[in-house]
Amino acid sequence: MAIKGQKFRHYPENVKREAIRLHEEEKWTYRKITQHLGIHDADRVKKWMAKYRQEGERVFEDRRGNPFRKKTEEYRYIKRLEMEVEVLKKWLQILNREGCEAGTSSSTS
Repeated sequence: MAIKGQKFRHYPENVKREAIRLHEEEKWTYRKITQHLGIHDADRVKKWMAKYRQEGERVFEDRRGNPFRKKTEEYRYIKRLEMEVEVLKKWLQILNREGCEAGTSSSTS
């Protein structure tokens, strides 16, 4: 569990790939990998390896954020444009009504 004010370390994908490669291909120990790559958490490489064994290459995908955000932004943009169209239609009706009323009142005078 996180502690208030705790700093989290983020390791780039290439560091994770290198750690996994060193363990899988070179048969390095977890301790040697953490020292070599400057990883502060001793169990971090173990966790990366466990996830890699479960998920394979999918472990490196960035799954942060909302995948539907772009669709939501597009939906909002379309809705805004539709609302603008409706406002412009109403404005045109008002202008046409005023134009017809002005035209009929000037012809009767």
